[in-house]
Amino acid sequence: MESADPVCSLCEREVGFTSLHHLIPREEGGKHGPTVPLCQPCHSTVHLTYSNKELAVLYHSIQALRNAEGLQKYLNWVRTKRLDKITNRRGKRK
Repeated sequence: MESADPVCSLCEREVGFTSLHHLIPREEGGKHGPTVPLCQPCHSTVHLTYSNKELAVLYHSIQALRNAEGLQKYLNWVRTKRLDKITNRRGKRK
């Protein structure tokens, strides 16, 4: 689901477009719950880094995601980039 907000809530970059990230994944009961706008690289990285269960239990707020140890290296890197679309090539962690 696309968002009209051009600022990513996670990396805080101004980008061309964002999509809405369910803070509690739909599969974990968050279908009608709160959402935040994320750029494509952040949205992809969040879902590549954490399972839906982990997102629902541990990272169900934007502050929790910003503080997540597993995202720190990525966030430090992406905040210096001007690209809207960055390819994530690594596999999903189990």
